[in-house]
Amino acid sequence: MESIMKLSDESLFKCKGYIDGRWEDAKSGETFEVSDPATGTVVAACPDMNNLDVVLAIEAAKRAQVLFGKSSAYSRSKMLQDWAGLMLANKEDLARIVTVENGKPLAEARGEIAYAAAFLTWFAEEAIRIQGETVRTNVDSHRVVTVREPVGVCGLITPWNFPAAMITRKAGPAIAAGCTTVVKAPGETPLTALALAELAERAGIPGGVFNVVTTLKYTPEVGRTITTSPIVRKISFTGSTTVGRLLCEQSSSTIKKMSLELGGLAPFIVFDDADIEAAVAGAVVSKFRASGQTCVCANTMFVHRSVYDRFAKGLIEVVKTFKVGNGLHSDTTHGPLIHQKAVSKVSEHVQDALEKGATVVVGGNVLPELGPTFFEPTVILNATLDMKFTQEEIFGPLAGIVSFETEEEVLAAVNRSEYGLAAYFYSRDISRCWRVAERLDVGMVGVNSGIVSNPASPFGGVKQSGYGREGSKQGIDEYTTVKSITFTV
Repeated sequence: MESIMKLSDESLFKCKGYIDGRWEDAKSGETFEVSDPATGTVVAACPDMNNLDVVLAIEAAKRAQVLFGKSSAYSRSKMLQDWAGLMLANKEDLARIVTVENGKPLAEARGEIAYAAAFLTWFAEEAIRIQGETVRTNVDSHRVVTVREPVGVCGLITPWNFPAAMITRKAGPAIAAGCTTVVKAPGETPLTALALAELAERAGIPGGVFNVVTTLKYTPEVGRTITTSPIVRKISFTGSTTVGRLLCEQSSSTIKKMSLELGGLAPFIVFDDADIEAAVAGAVVSKFRASGQTCVCANTMFVHRSVYDRFAKGLIEVVKTFKVGNGLHSDTTHGPLIHQKAVSKVSEHVQDALEKGATVVVGGNVLPELGPTFFEPTVILNATLDMKFTQEEIFGPLAGIVSFETEEEVLAAVNRSEYGLAAYFYSRDISRCWRVAERLDVGMVGVNSGIVSNPASPFGGVKQSGYGREGSKQGIDEYTTVKSITFTV
């Protein structure tokens, strides 16, 4: 293990769950293996915790909530600031952990750690800005004030594609608001969550406030225990729409507050008046970051017929410069996909497109000389809307380009989707920018930008992409309830 990660601080490598401020094995003694997707090498064995373990974590969070919910906003702010500072001080080690268990190149992993720490910094500042208001009434003798209170114990279910940032984006506002948490770490990438728990402890976050449960085999059981527990008052989940629907159903028995960030099918639109060079750069960032394994990745590219060839040429030139390989190698720009199931899905999308008349101009193949999880960054031309990749979330390094003629045509095409997480478009017409941004039926729009996520910006979707917002000042509201107090004077 040491020869793979080469951590400066080996104490960040944890292989036990973190419950009530203690490092714990599963009560059953069972473990599961964590593998490097680049090499298939087993790098750790973590506790395969079940409902017995998660009940203990929930009870620990309940006990901690009594005092933590009454703690001062300034003390919570200080904890989050210290946690962020420790993350940045240990950025290289954390990045190596992310790369080894997730596969993304070190440069991207370093960026994720900085991004993750930024959520803690943002919510450290928001903690001291949780405010109520005074309300005028129609009764002269009444005075009404409102206060925001912590919702209580929160269950946080996070994905593998951003193993650090998706935790801090949820735990940051929860702790800032005075809530205790139970994190169900992703089975593919539990080591990052456990390293964050170690740093949370060093930052002075009390035992029981930030609990981490690790599991693989018992994921459905653990999720059901969290969602049906009457102690847990809030669920935040990032993942597929299918699982989100199931969690909603399970949570209905206890009427929980929920935030769901689910699947996406983000269009990337290039109009005839776009800055093509900027559009290509934005497409590269949006589509190929994390090898296409993000919920806000551009899924299908829609390019106006008059600029189709220029845009395609520019994109192809950039993609040909990519270096696919092990994320620990300094020259690697794109790492492996998370597992072979992901590779199979991208391969299926490529084959379907070819059968329906598309042309693969770059990539399109598995790279067996590197390993079964490596897939070439791919560009497909002459794509049409009957192809599978235009209708399903790809979650891989495949960029398919569809041509269009009119604004009405492309808006009708993209708004037909049942998903509504993000969308991107490029245009230099300010009237069009406002018009299209308002008409796109999504929660986030990038106008002449391939990036929509920032701690200051509300993150979330509409339709089957979920509800609730993360990040921003709205993000902390998701972890509070409003109490009104009426005085007679």
